[in-house]
Amino acid sequence: MKKIFLLLSLLLLAACGPGKYDGFATCIAQSETTFYGAFWCPHCAAQKEMFGSSADLLPYVECSTPDKRAQTQVCIDADIQSYPTWEFKDGSRLTGEVSLAGLAQKTGCELPQ
Repeated sequence: MKKIFLLLSLLLLAACGPGKYDGFATCIAQSETTFYGAFWCPHCAAQKEMFGSSADLLPYVECSTPDKRAQTQVCIDADIQSYPTWEFKDGSRLTGEVSLAGLAQKTGCELPQ
């Protein structure tokens, strides 16, 4: 019984362990970068999929109201015109799906191999 419990615990730990891009996503968040998007945006979903399970660590700001009819005040104030929009510490922006290599270059964060 102990062996079965140990095996199940190890499998659960492996399944819930850190994602490949956890460090990268955390570094992006710490670099004062913001990822603006909308829950209904397919390009935003694709951008998140690039990070796999590490997407939850991204500095993501939801811009859509639940009814999809308006933009949240924070995104209005930030003058977000399209999704996804990445805003970097220096004030520059990239819109659309940005490659992981492109994000690494703009943020100075190391992309894992």
